[in-house]
Amino acid sequence: MTDADTTERTELEGEAPKTVDLEDRLVAEGEIAGDYLEELLDLLDFDGDIDLDVEGDRAVVSIDGGSDLAKLVGRKGEVLDALQELTRLAVHQKTGERSRLMLDVAHWRRGRRDELAALGEKIARRVLSSGEREELAPMTPFERKIVHDAVSAIDGVRSESEGAEPSRRVVVLPA
Repeated sequence: MTDADTTERTELEGEAPKTVDLEDRLVAEGEIAGDYLEELLDLLDFDGDIDLDVEGDRAVVSIDGGSDLAKLVGRKGEVLDALQELTRLAVHQKTGERSRLMLDVAHWRRGRRDELAALGEKIARRVLSSGEREELAPMTPFERKIVHDAVSAIDGVRSESEGAEPSRRVVVLPA
């Protein structure tokens, strides 16, 4: 990884260029998101602990602990996806920069990631055995990436995405 990948240059009027570390920027994004989500939880009168982390090139914010949190996930994570987008917009409003922040509530995304990785591996092995292509149900970009990663770990098969949103799906094929 080069310095350009991990830092960005900013120039302040009348000062020498200042180097801002990417990790510091992501921590700041997480803190802004945490403050926004804490206010939201207070407004909703929901209990939850907010945890901030940095994974790779994105801030990760997790809300855990409250019994009402399932309401923030919704059916198939739809409410969680909307809440993540609102949180990204709140970060953008404060920083002026696009955020790739990932939000997880009650470990739903972590569990979904595990399910999708297992599904990708299972389908890949079935395609490897049968030699026939298989199409999966439509998925979000986040979900498709997890399946693609799981399939790529198995020799003899490959995966592609086909279709247009919101019906875009993963297809697993013999290599």
